[in-house]
Amino acid sequence: MSERPTIAKIAEQAGVSVPTVSKVLNGRSDVAAATRARIESLIQEHGYRRRSASTAAGPMIDLVFSQLGGEWAMELIRGVEQVARAEGVELVLSECGGALRPRQEWIESVLNRRPLGVIMVFSDLDADQRAQLETRRIPFVVVDPVGDVGDDVPSIGSANWNGGRMATTHLRNLGHQRIGMIGGPTDTLCSRQRVDGYTEGLRSTGADLDPALIRWGDFSVGGGYREALVLLRQPTPPTAIFAGSDMQALGVYQAARELGLDVPRDLSVVGYDDLPVAQWVTPALTTVHQPLHQMAELAARVVLDLSRGKTPTALRLDLAVDMKVRQSTGPRSVS
Repeated sequence: MSERPTIAKIAEQAGVSVPTVSKVLNGRSDVAAATRARIESLIQEHGYRRRSASTAAGPMIDLVFSQLGGEWAMELIRGVEQVARAEGVELVLSECGGALRPRQEWIESVLNRRPLGVIMVFSDLDADQRAQLETRRIPFVVVDPVGDVGDDVPSIGSANWNGGRMATTHLRNLGHQRIGMIGGPTDTLCSRQRVDGYTEGLRSTGADLDPALIRWGDFSVGGGYREALVLLRQPTPPTAIFAGSDMQALGVYQAARELGLDVPRDLSVVGYDDLPVAQWVTPALTTVHQPLHQMAELAARVVLDLSRGKTPTALRLDLAVDMKVRQSTGPRSVS
């Protein structure tokens, strides 16, 4: 096309009707996959950009969670909101209902809103959804990626492997031999990395790895409670448990209380995240500090830079973590 591309010309080249092109532009799901791919390719090839019907709502960022709720999500929301407020940008919150990928209806609403960019938290997009955003020049950044998002996708995370190793080494230095590990879902990258760090912490300090001491669940209080009961009811139970999140650690506290165990005299507990609640529970929780607020701020700045045509210095950024030693861990008791 030598002249400015139009929907009609794209429809002509694709061999479809104008309404079909319009459906693809609006993210509608009722278009055959092969037809959608052909139209998307032409849109991208010719750099077609639909002029927005209205900009009255002002510039905005879409912040998408796998599941909203809890202090973990609130820390990330505060970080993004702080940058958005300073930049005069609105914030739109969405969730995937616990799924790791949003529904097509969400894509349709995003394409109608035309945000400056999208921040995905603990969730990801499939190839078709990515193509739809990329075609419309809507950048996206992934925070705490669920899996390997690829070298071409901007992502912000933390040093999960190192955090798992640090937590385990801390417990080993206190004399604990049998250390339980409660991970999150097996299909999430950060969970697997924390468990891998745990196994390296055992290996590097000369401790044996007992597969029976590793439990996989979710990052909730209830999940931590259920898996801790399984660990603590073993014939030779662990004297310490490393939970993959602070919320799981609270579940471990509850399980220990039910079984008449004192924390940390009978059971040392380490969490992960360093949420505000970690300092206020009794005993105060030893945990791995994950810079959630900073991760969220950085994601917001990256997505805004991308919307302005700036290329980030690095597409994959993993921020450092550190231990916050409090009262929930102590030396292994010898009876």
